[in-house]
Amino acid sequence: MKRFETDKIRNVALAGQGGSGKTSLAEAMLFVSGATKRLGKVDDQNSILDYDPEEKSHRLTISTGVASFEHQKHKITLLDTPGYDVFLFDGMGALHAAEAVVLVAGADSEVKFEAEKMWAQAQRLELPRIVAVTKLDKENTSFDKVMDSLARHFEANFVRTMLPIGSGSSFKGYVDLVKNKAFTFADDSGKAQEGPIPANLADDAAAAREAMIESLVETDETLMEKFFDGKPITDEELAGALRSGIVSGQIVPVVIAAGPKAVGAASLLDLIVASFPSPLDRKFVPTADGASIKADDKAPLAALVFKTISDPFAGRLNLVRVYQGHLSADSNYHNSTKDTDERFGQVAALFGKELLPVGDAGPGDIFALPKLKDTTTGDVFSDKKAPVKLSFTEPPETLISFAAFAKTKGDEDKLGQGLRKLQDEDLTLHATRNEETHELIVSCMGKLHIDILSERMKRKYGAEMELKTPKVPYRETLKGSTKVQGRHKKQSGGRGQFADTWIEIRPLPRGEGFKFVDKIVGGAIPRNFIPAVEAGIKDRMKKGVIAGYPVVDVEVALYDGKYHDVDSSEMAFKIAGSIGFKKGALECKPILLEPIEEIAVMVPDENLGDVIGDLNSRRGRILGMDPGKGWQSVRALVPLAEIQEYAPDLRSMTSGRGTFTMKFDHYDEVPAHLAEKIIAGATVEEDEE
Repeated sequence: MKRFETDKIRNVALAGQGGSGKTSLAEAMLFVSGATKRLGKVDDQNSILDYDPEEKSHRLTISTGVASFEHQKHKITLLDTPGYDVFLFDGMGALHAAEAVVLVAGADSEVKFEAEKMWAQAQRLELPRIVAVTKLDKENTSFDKVMDSLARHFEANFVRTMLPIGSGSSFKGYVDLVKNKAFTFADDSGKAQEGPIPANLADDAAAAREAMIESLVETDETLMEKFFDGKPITDEELAGALRSGIVSGQIVPVVIAAGPKAVGAASLLDLIVASFPSPLDRKFVPTADGASIKADDKAPLAALVFKTISDPFAGRLNLVRVYQGHLSADSNYHNSTKDTDERFGQVAALFGKELLPVGDAGPGDIFALPKLKDTTTGDVFSDKKAPVKLSFTEPPETLISFAAFAKTKGDEDKLGQGLRKLQDEDLTLHATRNEETHELIVSCMGKLHIDILSERMKRKYGAEMELKTPKVPYRETLKGSTKVQGRHKKQSGGRGQFADTWIEIRPLPRGEGFKFVDKIVGGAIPRNFIPAVEAGIKDRMKKGVIAGYPVVDVEVALYDGKYHDVDSSEMAFKIAGSIGFKKGALECKPILLEPIEEIAVMVPDENLGDVIGDLNSRRGRILGMDPGKGWQSVRALVPLAEIQEYAPDLRSMTSGRGTFTMKFDHYDEVPAHLAEKIIAGATVEEDEE
């Protein structure tokens, strides 16, 4: 693919909730531009952008699809982002590579939280937005209802630039209010028949055009004066005001499209070329340290890796956006995030899964770099002598965890290696070994997420995962104090074993951990044996005293003891320390502690009561509520044991509209009746082992 001047580049992200028609619209744009010879369809599993086998089988976008192509002597790069909440972070990262966002809103559904989240990300990155309304060809849909929904969920100056012609099965096109003409579509070729506005829409179109003009002239003082002076506004002046309004973010135009029939795709492409910002219009990109960079080809390099794709055969593929400077194939560049140098072999534009080699890349270019050694998502390439830090969105906290096991014996290595590779491309996946429970814990964003990961694991790396609910990492602690003797004596011929210790045990405030105090005076125990006593106590604490969980938040003071010149040893004192601690801990009212999570649940107003009631039933303590526009954020503290499978339950309660984040907050005492069951279960398990 040839190199384009920076002012001829348009990087556009398609965002919105799952099922809104983003991929269908993208496929229609590729088709009408001539970039593809057929109209790809998600339902037919022949989409250019949803090419992953799991995307085809589930008929949803899992990973941001990228396609660069030419239209009207401009290079357009479409970023087709995921719309389901468990994959949303991938799309949020992709917005760092865009200059503008098309929010795709399906007329068959109310605006959902995923759309709001992507809108908020676009706002944070100061990206201009337009709205493309799809699915007006579905029954029981209404353009007015979509506008009402947008107004309820977003604060923006939405400006209708089109009106639909017909609805449901009678939908056949739209009125372009800027051109003041009607465009109808007879088939799925994407070619429109231009004509006069239908008589039954004439009054509505005239009123809507007048409202549009009033909004557009507000972006330009000269036009505003002409408007109030009653002078005519030309179509060229309206088009200019439309562009300035989009680029400045003063207005959010609303257009009409229908992906499966390519309705409005050509018009949207023309709008992107004529009215969307180029990288030059987004002159200042803030860096992580507060500095600014601009789209200057001759400035030092600043490029961000916004996505990583891992393949067992092709290796790692990094997707990069250049903000400043330029780079070339077969050259070395500095990864300032990792402080390493990487050699770029091929530099390629992306068209779905196809790589299109390019010689070099400059400001605004989005491309792929195959087979880099150390580079991953969020890394920055910049001048080694003047390193740059570019901001990148932090991944959210994971929402659900599973204990993962290889289904087939001997596949443990495949499983571990596969998870490491999958983590390279998915920052919302975490695989860690829990040293306490000895389980491999896989944490992610939800049930659908883990299902997809399991399918990819089997397909890419040949390992099947068996998943179970993880063991809760309980703790034990003490509520009382005591003084106790720990004595170890063994004589079986030859050299014996002898150690005698006296320790004082007392509880510490929650979170203080463990403190060992040496109070030995007068040589009651030789100095070289005292660390062994501490080691024995720590070993016993790791094993627990009532249910096999680590003991925390205690202080142990060694204050007296005896030794034998011949039979005493470090091992004997280690054993004595362990015996003394276990004996004393059982006298100190041992209790169980459980991890408490801080949870924030985003829930529609109509589901608020159900969610609060459910949290209360899970032993949750409501901290407060933060109202939004049609939403409430409920903050609560809830025991981890009660919300390990909260994600699917919340989805069921809210018809898929609710979402949540959670993070560890503190440990607290387990209620006595529950502690008894946990201890009994642990005792049985220990006996079985």
